[in-house]
Amino acid sequence: MALTGVYSSQNTSLARRKLSSTVRSLAANNTRTNLVFASLPVIVTVLVLAVPLLAPHNPLVPAGPAFQPPGHNGFLLGSDSVGRDELSRVLYGMRTSWFSALAVIASGLLIGVTIGSVAAVSGGWIDALLMRFTDIFLSLPGPVLAIAVVAALGPSLVHTLIGVGIVWWPFYARVVRGEIRSLAARPHLEAAKLSGVRVVRRTLRHLLPGTLPALVVTASLDIGNLVLTLAGLSFLGLGAPAPAPELGAMSARNLTFLLQDYWTAVMPGIGILILALVGNLAGDGLRSLMKDR
Repeated sequence: MALTGVYSSQNTSLARRKLSSTVRSLAANNTRTNLVFASLPVIVTVLVLAVPLLAPHNPLVPAGPAFQPPGHNGFLLGSDSVGRDELSRVLYGMRTSWFSALAVIASGLLIGVTIGSVAAVSGGWIDALLMRFTDIFLSLPGPVLAIAVVAALGPSLVHTLIGVGIVWWPFYARVVRGEIRSLAARPHLEAAKLSGVRVVRRTLRHLLPGTLPALVVTASLDIGNLVLTLAGLSFLGLGAPAPAPELGAMSARNLTFLLQDYWTAVMPGIGILILALVGNLAGDGLRSLMKDR
């Protein structure tokens, strides 16, 4: 009986060690996976910068016969209705979509961080006024406003970005305000306030750096949403006029050929899918890494 108890205890201890080792191994693998996901935006940015080197043909000039299937006559993804290389146009379209999304995020961060930090630090009626102003813009639908801006200013990618950018900053303003109000209640910030450190210095050196993790995660998750939003507006004809290589517009123009020459409409859609997936995976990876810290 004693020997049986010893063996049972040893087996239990061995099982626990194996389980602990398995959990640590899974955690390490999960961390590595999250690091890979978090680095995807950097990798994609480098790749889209290199698109002029990667694209085999000029995206605006016919390079051969029209409607060549993928893999025929040197067209890896086929050719479109006028003989332009589909791969080159998709690569340039992904470049445009990626940088357009980053531009809207950058403008949103600039405006949102400014308004959110001023509201949080000031408090009182200034905070209330700025937050009600933010609520007004939160209630505006981005695509509808972009349509209105383009209708007023004329069809252009820049005008579309202005329309979307006008309603994209309130999310960041809300995040910054909430983070700063939370950080301001911590003891070291209270001590800095009581010691006479100026508001601007406290905000720039102690409060705003503390909002970076939340802002980075929010901005990363927004990449996928913006890619889809801009592609949808481009699909409606609110981007750069033809023959500019924009993914949404390329799919819209080639819908009539979907049943016969599917690649002309499907390949741009796959480009949109890849960019949106990168944005979502990066956001999830960064959020998981932030939680682990």
